[in-house]
Amino acid sequence: MSNEITYKDVVSQIKDRLDIVDVISRRVILKKTGGNYWGLCPFHNEKTPSFSVNAQKQIFKCFGCGEGGDVLSFLMKINNQSFNEVVKEQAEILGIEMPKQYSDANQSIKQQMCDALLAAADYYTENLLSDKNCEAYKYLQKRGFGDDVIYKYKLGVSKDSYEDLHRKLLKKHNIEILEKSGLVIKRDRDRGYVDRFKNRLMIPIFDEKGNVVAFGARTLEKDGTPKYLNSSESLVYNKSQILYGLYQAKEAIKKEDSVIIMEGYFDVISAQVNGVGNAVGACGTALTDNHVKMISRYSASRRIFLAFDSDGAGRKATERGAATIKEAFEGLGNIKQYDESFNTLNNDRYACEIRVITPPDGKDPDEFIREHGSEEYKKYVESAQLLIDFQINQVLKNKKPQMSPLEKNDLVKQVVPYLNEINNSIVRDEYIKIVATQLEIEESSLKKVLSLQSAPEKPRYSPQKKPIVKKSLNISEKAQKNLLSMYLVNESSINFQTLNNILKEVEFTNDKLIIVKNTIDKLSQAVNNVKELTETLYTEFAEDNELKEIITDLIYLSDSFKSLSDKDFKIAIEENIDRIKTFKIKEAQKQLQSEYKKANDDELQAVQIQMQLREKIKNKLRTGDN
Repeated sequence: MSNEITYKDVVSQIKDRLDIVDVISRRVILKKTGGNYWGLCPFHNEKTPSFSVNAQKQIFKCFGCGEGGDVLSFLMKINNQSFNEVVKEQAEILGIEMPKQYSDANQSIKQQMCDALLAAADYYTENLLSDKNCEAYKYLQKRGFGDDVIYKYKLGVSKDSYEDLHRKLLKKHNIEILEKSGLVIKRDRDRGYVDRFKNRLMIPIFDEKGNVVAFGARTLEKDGTPKYLNSSESLVYNKSQILYGLYQAKEAIKKEDSVIIMEGYFDVISAQVNGVGNAVGACGTALTDNHVKMISRYSASRRIFLAFDSDGAGRKATERGAATIKEAFEGLGNIKQYDESFNTLNNDRYACEIRVITPPDGKDPDEFIREHGSEEYKKYVESAQLLIDFQINQVLKNKKPQMSPLEKNDLVKQVVPYLNEINNSIVRDEYIKIVATQLEIEESSLKKVLSLQSAPEKPRYSPQKKPIVKKSLNISEKAQKNLLSMYLVNESSINFQTLNNILKEVEFTNDKLIIVKNTIDKLSQAVNNVKELTETLYTEFAEDNELKEIITDLIYLSDSFKSLSDKDFKIAIEENIDRIKTFKIKEAQKQLQSEYKKANDDELQAVQIQMQLREKIKNKLRTGDN
């Protein structure tokens, strides 16, 4: 017998290795409540979380729009991919070999790119360590980085040549892969290729799994421009989804239950190697929604410190970053403010806390740590202001002695939006008192301005998303779903074959449920347990969203029957079968009554229908149906 892996084996291995909470939390900020995780549905507009993820069952379900399924269903929907595309992509990521007939040469491109980028990083490091008199090595030493740091972060140098790297790598990697990886650029008029990076200090950028996916490159020339040249985006590198240093910082973020977001590559490296291990940085871009979602997977309490430069650009980056974080957490609770720092919200696993680190001399983190040491920097981390305090203090710093009424009014306009964000009225009044005292104005005047500028909350709206309209099931269809869910009860003493025999004579009327019933009849002969049946059903219905939603509903419904004794389980089956039969009789009676009313003008037809109706009633009384 052949031991060659089957497509079904691949799907099963992928699902065994993917955790649905981990996968979904990359796209949705989840909050654990009871046994499930909850968040705002990514598939429709909502302000109150109705999107549920069940870690035990490895399924998701939105109770707002009805979307549901397993981890592969989520990836299909969120990435707009077919089932086969998701399976091939995940198999490639997880290193699972596809059957020959399903193998896709294009899927190996990403791996070839990562291999080429790693080879380039190793070569750059080799260049750096083979000449310790070079400018790059001296520059790193001035920053306090020794060989151990160079090895850990794979720092290196590109030679002062446009052909050095690709000549080296072409021995094992083809030129098309080098171009896709952003390591070479095609010359004008198709006259060959040149290295993208020349005479630069090379800083590899790692993804969460530790793959080298790009480079940041600092010029070594005195007046070289640009100062930093970054890899262009590619199949393996999307800067809005990569945080520099996250691969090295993951465990420290979990341990500290917080993350410090910095601006530069060397800020992050300097912090990490000096004991501030939970530092990360955005790769030449502003903080994005995807960055926040990545962070939220590692810090349970969502404690986020912003440590940007103290100049004008740095303050703007702080404001933009804070706005992005607040938007990402919209609908999942309030951003922690002064009043919330000392109450039970500390027990709320997904409450978000934003603080701003502001060392007094305005130095960037790398410079400060080199001059004062990491222990001193940690003191400023511990005493970092909450965002609301930072924002108000930034406005009040502009206060001058003997300000004119117009100057005071200008500062009031700047501070009012921050005061309006404070949820607790008592705390807001305290801040109003502080600001009024500082600006030497009346509290009542400031409160009046606040009330006038308090804008009504704008609804989240996207014209691309359709309104949710779901047809409700009748009593019979609900009973049919209940019966089908009994196939998915774990540890039930009634096996698949027994259920098949019991339900053989039951008349299913809903077209979709008939498809599910027939598929279960077929599969129950080939599978051995509920887990295998569930996985196979999701695979069978991979391209049919409505059927996948039904399977998800059946899994949730099965919980209602899992704790029943054998006797009660059988009673539940009989009760649902009776509901189906009773509903059928009542519907037939309604139909006859309707026809009788229509036939009043035809006495003979009316008498015939009346006789049929009497016979139905007699049968009902004989059988005892309700």
